[in-house]
Amino acid sequence: MSDGVWLHAVARDLEPGAVDGLVGVAGGAVRTLAAGALAAAVCPVDLAEFGEEALRRNLEDLAWLDRAARAHHAVVAALAREHAVVPARLATVYHDDAGVLEMLRQRREELEAVLDRVGGRAEWGVKMYAEPPASPAGEPSGPSAGRPGTAYLERRRARLAADDVWRLRAAEGAEATHLALAADAAAARRHPPQDRRLTGRAETMVLNGAYLIDRGRSGPFADLVAAQAARHAELSLELTGPWPPYSFTGTEPAPP
Repeated sequence: MSDGVWLHAVARDLEPGAVDGLVGVAGGAVRTLAAGALAAAVCPVDLAEFGEEALRRNLEDLAWLDRAARAHHAVVAALAREHAVVPARLATVYHDDAGVLEMLRQRREELEAVLDRVGGRAEWGVKMYAEPPASPAGEPSGPSAGRPGTAYLERRRARLAADDVWRLRAAEGAEATHLALAADAAAARRHPPQDRRLTGRAETMVLNGAYLIDRGRSGPFADLVAAQAARHAELSLELTGPWPPYSFTGTEPAPP
C-alpha cells in the first residue's frame, strides 16, 4: 500500500479534537495538519486507488464518484457546523503531508481572505422550476379545417408561440427572484440549470442559485424565499441548506 493524503478542507484555528470521530473517503480517520493558524483536515488514501491515473478512471465510475463525494461532503459539513471552512475540490490528493503543509504556507494570505469572507455564514441553494405549457388542444376551424398540412402548421405555430411566452415568463420570474434573494445575501451566484436527468423532475429548471447568508438571518431568508414562491405561483421553488460555502470560496486548495 502506498499512502497518499486526501484533502477535505482548510480551516483556521482548528484543534485536532475537532476531527475526532470523522471518517475520510477511504475509511481512514481524519486528522489535521497545521501551518500557523491554518489547518488542513486530511485522511490517508491508497495511491493505487487514489493516485492520478487511478482517479482518472474512478471519476468515470458514477457509483465510485457518488461514494467519494458523499464521504468528502460529510467531513466538510461536520467541520462547517462549527468553523469557517474552505472546502477542497473533490479528489484533491497529495503524495505526503509535506505537500499539504507547503500549500498552506504558499497560499496563506489567499486562504485567510476566503475564511474572512465566509466566516459566520452558510450557503443556501434555491432552485426554480417551470412546467412547460400543454400542447394546444382542439383542431383549427375555418378555411384551413380539413386540410391536414395547413392544420399541422397552425398547431405548430401555436405551440411555438406558447413556448415563447412560457420561456419569457419563466426567465423573468427567475431573474426577479434571483435579484430579490441576492439583495438579501452577502454574496450570490447563479449556476447553470441542471438537466432533468439530474433533478429527477419533469419540470425545467430555470434558476439554480446559491446565496451566502449570515447564520443569524437564515429564518428571514427562508421567509423571503416563501414570499417569492407566492409571488411567482406559476413557478416552483425549492430551498436547500444550509451548506458549507462551496460556491463562495473563490478558490479551492488545488491539487499539487
